[in-house]
Amino acid sequence: MSMRQLTAYRPTKPEGAVFVSGVTSMGLEILAGRIIAPQFGSSIYTWGSIITVFLAALSLGYWQGGKRAKTASNRRMSWIMLGTAGYVAIVIYASDQLLLSASAMPLPARYASLPAVLILFGPPTYLLGFISPYAAELSQKEGIGEASGHVYALGTIGSIVGAGATTYFLIPTLGIDMIGLLFGFILVGTAFALTLPTLMPQPAAASVAIVLLLVVAAGIGPVAFDHRGDVVYQTQTAYQELEVIDDGDERTLYLDGARHSAMDLEEPDRHVFEYTRYFHIPMLMVDDPAEVENVLFIGGGGYTGPKDYERKYDVNVDVAELDPEVTRAAKDHFRLEESENLTVHTEDGRQFLRDTDRTYDVIVLDAYQKDQVPIHLTQLEFMELAEQRLTDDGVFLANVISAPSGAGSDFYRAQYKTIDEAFPSTYSYRTSNWNSVQNIEVVATKADTDFTEAELAERNENRDLGIDLSGEIDTTLSEPNTDDVPVLTEDHAPVENLQASTIGQEYVIEQTGEEETQPEPASITIERELPAVVRPVPALEAVTATPVPSEPVTI
Repeated sequence: MSMRQLTAYRPTKPEGAVFVSGVTSMGLEILAGRIIAPQFGSSIYTWGSIITVFLAALSLGYWQGGKRAKTASNRRMSWIMLGTAGYVAIVIYASDQLLLSASAMPLPARYASLPAVLILFGPPTYLLGFISPYAAELSQKEGIGEASGHVYALGTIGSIVGAGATTYFLIPTLGIDMIGLLFGFILVGTAFALTLPTLMPQPAAASVAIVLLLVVAAGIGPVAFDHRGDVVYQTQTAYQELEVIDDGDERTLYLDGARHSAMDLEEPDRHVFEYTRYFHIPMLMVDDPAEVENVLFIGGGGYTGPKDYERKYDVNVDVAELDPEVTRAAKDHFRLEESENLTVHTEDGRQFLRDTDRTYDVIVLDAYQKDQVPIHLTQLEFMELAEQRLTDDGVFLANVISAPSGAGSDFYRAQYKTIDEAFPSTYSYRTSNWNSVQNIEVVATKADTDFTEAELAERNENRDLGIDLSGEIDTTLSEPNTDDVPVLTEDHAPVENLQASTIGQEYVIEQTGEEETQPEPASITIERELPAVVRPVPALEAVTATPVPSEPVTI
């Protein structure tokens, strides 16, 4: 097509419908990741389910649309657009409840998100699949090949626009409900345009009804009771869903539906989550805590650790936090204040370490979530880079989320093996009496050390750290068996496979001041053969508690 022909080109109504169907189908596919992630995470299995369902639904729609193409008309396409918009309203209103219902199905963890994706996005994507063969039938092009090629090109261009606009503009700017509402309006507007210039009463009335349904669905919000507390702040960032929720005097940061950090509003310096106390163990392993000058945290969250280090020690704290919205939320809701001693770098942690010429006495890796782990931060090459950026007696700590033994421990044992490959000496600490999935602190020293619990206990008594770590020292784990797990490298880091057994298990985050924290209910049904709940370990130092199988846990 010449430039003159291109400028003179005016799309027909069917061609416009094909373009819009491409925009909305790909936009919904990108949006699906955000809707599904809080319940099922955003692992390769979740995205595999999303891509599989969308491709299968579109293929089925193409096939059925091709069989019925001889009956194609603008009015029929108008009804298809309206039907799709109506289902989008259902997704806006009932997505949370549908996700909970779908998560109750007894499926293996890696397939758990498949029913939810199918229920929420299968029907609208199937309907949109009818548009292309209908448009090809109504095309003014000569020949089947030219007509089909023209339709494929328009649909693909629409998909590019939908993917780009949703990824780079809509998600960072609008909430999920508003994006769904926008797609619904676009579909209704296209459906209405297909009936012009003749204004038929039935499509017109249906268009008005669907618009009202969309507005009501977005206005009322998802039909689900939020048991977590009062939502103080919620946004969709470029990387995840972020929520700040108050439950009494405790404020919690949720990232993609998972608890990440917490603060006591009445006593802000208190460690609400037990595992954050372990961030101070490196100060027992350095030669002299008074000589510690530079500390790096990779991952900010609610900035509990960085704020604590700045407050307790005379050190410079750098924080590499990739998501600027996380830092903004910490400043607005978790009392984070940057200063000459605490600097936030909006940058990927590995990239920051690679580019900096500063060495650190302590590096804390706190960027993992239960179902979402940045794979490039788990690999041997990153661990070796961290080791190079430490001072001679420097200490590295990784906050790993996994079970300490048995089912669900594969990721911890592989991460321990990888860290131990990069560092001379490695230690680990459990943070809960339960043998369920929990925060496990893996600590490694650049120097060749052989600390015993007694030696660390003596240092804890003699060093004025402003925090008593005697209880944390008692939770030392024995060296795990790593024969059946790989060292994670750039060439081979099967993190999703290693985490597969943890997806459906309870995640225990112990809170200070509680006698015993019950496991957080799993959001996905647990397979009967996987021990989901185990009895508390009688003593924390007994690290090989025998798991007791239980019934599947669902909500």
